Amino acid sequence: MAKILVADDERDIRDLIAFTLKFSGHEVVTASNGEEAYELTIKELPDLVLTDVRMPKMNGYEACKRIKAEPATRQIPVVFLSAKGQESEIQSGLEAGGVEYLLKPFAPDQLMRKVSEILARHKS
Repeated sequence: MAKILVADDERDIRDLIAFTLKFSGHEVVTASNGEEAYELTIKELPDLVLTDVRMPKMNGYEACKRIKAEPATRQIPVVFLSAKGQESEIQSGLEAGGVEYLLKPFAPDQLMRKVSEILARHKS
């Protein structure tokens, strides 16, 4: 199974995603803001990063850009989670280096399907 970093400033959402991933056998590391997400990605080297867009200290886009700027973490896929589904938001996420943009709310099985697809595509 994979090590997945989940970054969301809303504890309920973060806990729900972490629970869903752990239930499927993944190891989960959590962060409550973008800065923490970036630092933990460097330290933990997860197989996948799921990050909210709007967070304190550093937003998801900025965290993604910084993750992609580091040679050790450049290859880690980053997926944005957001309630904002406008085309411009999605475009910003992809331009920042994200591989997918999942709209909240999503069902746990939908999340797991996406996670499995992304992990399969990005196996090193």
